[in-house]
Amino acid sequence: MRSVIVDCAIYRDGARTEGPADFSDALDEARASGDAFLWIGLHEPTEKEFELVTSEFGLHPLAVEDALCAHQRPKLEVYDDSLFLVLKPVRYDDEAGTVTAGELMVFVGDSFVVTVRHGEANPLGSVRDRLEKMPEVLQHGPTAVMYAVSDAVVDHYLDVADDLHEDLEELETEVFAPNPGAGQNTAGRIYAFKREVMEFRRSAGPLGEPMERLTGAGVPFVHEGSRPFFRDVSDHLTRVNEHVEGLDRLLSDILSAHLAQMGVRQNDDMRKISAWAAMAAVPTMIAGIYGMNFTHMPELRQPWGYPGVIVLMAGVIAVLYRWFKRRGWL
Repeated sequence: MRSVIVDCAIYRDGARTEGPADFSDALDEARASGDAFLWIGLHEPTEKEFELVTSEFGLHPLAVEDALCAHQRPKLEVYDDSLFLVLKPVRYDDEAGTVTAGELMVFVGDSFVVTVRHGEANPLGSVRDRLEKMPEVLQHGPTAVMYAVSDAVVDHYLDVADDLHEDLEELETEVFAPNPGAGQNTAGRIYAFKREVMEFRRSAGPLGEPMERLTGAGVPFVHEGSRPFFRDVSDHLTRVNEHVEGLDRLLSDILSAHLAQMGVRQNDDMRKISAWAAMAAVPTMIAGIYGMNFTHMPELRQPWGYPGVIVLMAGVIAVLYRWFKRRGWL
């Protein structure tokens, strides 16, 4: 268990206190005092490693299964002995342009909090440090940890949304540039960006319903004084979801505009090709006529016949060129 336990501590009266090294003894001590709780953090435990935690804390087997599988949507489950909250923190790699989602599970029960994280996109280290400097929040008990973790995840959503918006502005500038570079596969880049926004949306969108539930009454193990804090998290999450919706709509509009631009450019190219083909058809036609092997042809025995035909070709081409130029085909 030592390999998966990131940290384990007892918190009493809003402050961290020293306790037994064994978390079973630490939980007994926290429950015996009545005004303390145990916070244990785990990183990617196996089923065997999690068995002891399950038995000691009395976690529901369905919640344990979800915590071990780590392929869950954000949700809040209420069991007889605990609350189970699933969060999906995200990380944006600006160089690769990819959004990576981790998973973070929070169990809250009688005098304990258990956090289980999967992946690298998790802010728990900084959350614990920041929360230990806020004793007035820690006094709310295990719910304070759930709030702080949710707040950190949602605040990072805002940062990721801002980063995505900056990259989207760069992509938009390239799409609407006067002379976009050839071979950039712009449509493919827009579609890939849209997939990353969708990944972000799958992480942030479903979290709205659990946050709304935590702001209201009737949810067990939630301290009365922590509801305004969850309301603040819910407000921030609403901003994030609105931002993501805007990014998705803007991407769709950019893709539509790009496809329309491609259609316009193709029409321009076809007009130019048609104009040059029309100008090339005139001398081809005249040369083809005079290339036929007939004895009686006009101007065959005239000294000015050959230069006259050349001048006729050049004249017709010049007239066509000027006409196409006026109409904007060239």
